[in-house]
Amino acid sequence: MKDALSALSGDVVVVDDCSTDATVAAAGDAGAKTLSLPMPLGAWGAIQTGIRYGLRHGYEIVLTMDADGQHHATCLSSILSPVLDGRSDVVIGAYPERGSPQRRLTWRFFRAVTGLEIDDLTSGFRAYNRKAMSVLCSGDAILLDYQDIGVLLLLKQAGLRILEVEVSMSMRMSGHSRVFRSWFDVFRYLLCSGVISLSRRNYTVNNK
Repeated sequence: MKDALSALSGDVVVVDDCSTDATVAAAGDAGAKTLSLPMPLGAWGAIQTGIRYGLRHGYEIVLTMDADGQHHATCLSSILSPVLDGRSDVVIGAYPERGSPQRRLTWRFFRAVTGLEIDDLTSGFRAYNRKAMSVLCSGDAILLDYQDIGVLLLLKQAGLRILEVEVSMSMRMSGHSRVFRSWFDVFRYLLCSGVISLSRRNYTVNNK
């Protein structure tokens, strides 16, 4: 967290999704702003909270990163640069080499079903400009259960430019993947995201 604060000139906001560890204290000690949720909303609900905070406070760009130690503060500038110079509306920090057999099989399936030409579909290391932030805070995004397929389809259908930038990542320092911890979780993810993919195949987002 301190690395992120020293690497950025903007605000660092930590969304505390009812954690039971020392997240709030660590965020405060590092000098970050903390948003503590009154009830657990899950990964996507927490991310939406941070994006809504950014919109309300006039942020032009929001960069999201996980709290499990995978993402490196040294890669922040690489992800932010394409948005800052206007080359892309959304940038994904991609590290497909981290993929397990379940993850690679799932990625291959959803690339075929959705037409998304993205190597690392589940990376949470992303930068969004204000157009993308507005789409992700729209009514269409509220009921999404995961931050990847449904979110990426919304962004694509809104006509936004999505770019991947290769980054390095570390092993998780804590926690586990909600999607890839077992074949049952992979199946549930396939079912939920598959329904979203098929239902939005010819859907157009009105972002006016």
